[in-house]
Amino acid sequence: MRDQDPSSAGADRRLSTREAAELLGVKPETVYAYVSRGQLSSRRAAGGRGSTFDPGEVEALARRNRRESGGPGGSGGELSVRTRLTLIDADRYYFRGVDAVELATRYGYEEVAEWLWTGRLRPGASFAAPEAPVAVARRAVRALPGHTTPTDRLRVAAIAAATADPLRFDLSEDAVLGTARTLIPTLVAALPPVRPGHRDTGPLAHRLWARLTGRQADEAHLRVLDTALALLVDHDLAASTLAVRVAASARAHAYAAVSAGLGVLEGPLHGAASGLAHKLLLEVLDRGGAAPVIADQLRAGRRVPGLGHRLYAGEDPRARALFSLLEEIPSAAPALAAARDVVTTTARHTPLHANVDLALAVLTVSCDMPATGGETIFAVARTAGWIAHALEEYGERPLRMRPSGLYAGPKPPRPLPEQDTGGPRSHR
Repeated sequence: MRDQDPSSAGADRRLSTREAAELLGVKPETVYAYVSRGQLSSRRAAGGRGSTFDPGEVEALARRNRRESGGPGGSGGELSVRTRLTLIDADRYYFRGVDAVELATRYGYEEVAEWLWTGRLRPGASFAAPEAPVAVARRAVRALPGHTTPTDRLRVAAIAAATADPLRFDLSEDAVLGTARTLIPTLVAALPPVRPGHRDTGPLAHRLWARLTGRQADEAHLRVLDTALALLVDHDLAASTLAVRVAASARAHAYAAVSAGLGVLEGPLHGAASGLAHKLLLEVLDRGGAAPVIADQLRAGRRVPGLGHRLYAGEDPRARALFSLLEEIPSAAPALAAARDVVTTTARHTPLHANVDLALAVLTVSCDMPATGGETIFAVARTAGWIAHALEEYGERPLRMRPSGLYAGPKPPRPLPEQDTGGPRSHR
């Protein structure tokens, strides 16, 4: 005799604890845990032995559990968003189908940004910042406390620049691209220069250099910085990029979308990761080798910064490209050797490859930049990618980035809570 489908049972048919457990794919004690959490209701069985459950309620909980675990009948897998911008495949990545490393090593940051935005290459493209938004952004940044981070300053500068643009709510492609070409240089210009008397001329990398270090720039170092900016323009749906797309889905203007990205970027697992790698390299150089430093990291249960990437089985192609350029600069040799030592030493414990954060750390350490230098480079570079994703999202259905929550709280309706009078609580 075939078992009856609980979902087709009659109105009076209730499930035993064993049947409910089988339908949910859990142990009987887990069924009672659902009851105690208010996710299921139970009724004593006839004769007072055991509990019974409503089949519709059990089936609804089973569907919720399947959706939550990504099992049959659920959405399955991770959030996916269709995009024409960046593809990551087989330890390589591509901007609009073109190898991103080849683009970044052959063209400047502004040219790569234009390619990502429009699918057209504009040789010699250069971004200029109008005086009005720069003045507003600089005043806002100067008002911040001295301990604020560069990402704090960039976020405030983006908001300030928005107030100087009364047409910021125009979300047409031409208007957003116009905003992008002025916002990025405005963000750079709002950062205080390390060397007084610096003139903001030339490619964006030249202007940014003066905000990162007091060292005199040479062509080799500027090329590394410009290439780093171009390599970091976009990297598919990183956490900050997803935040930008959510904002754009709600039709936030470009300044607000960029501000959303900057807010997420500040996390230690995203844009700030290069700062941790910077401090690691300084410690390796100070102690004369990576072994004691890595040992301390492992003993403390901390991951080694600058190593491994969930999207690449081998070495991060962005790191490989930057290491290749840094090898041509004699002054970068000590930091580069320290980075290689970190990779080799850690490989004895677990085979992890260098990622772009370690390469940025070599650049920032060898050029006397602060630990936040890599985060600043990352933020300025990725602003172009955020604009590209915002443009894509403006062409989609509004508010489509609105997932449904999987409620796992007590089953309603519940009585109104009693007011907390603030007095001593009784313990039963």
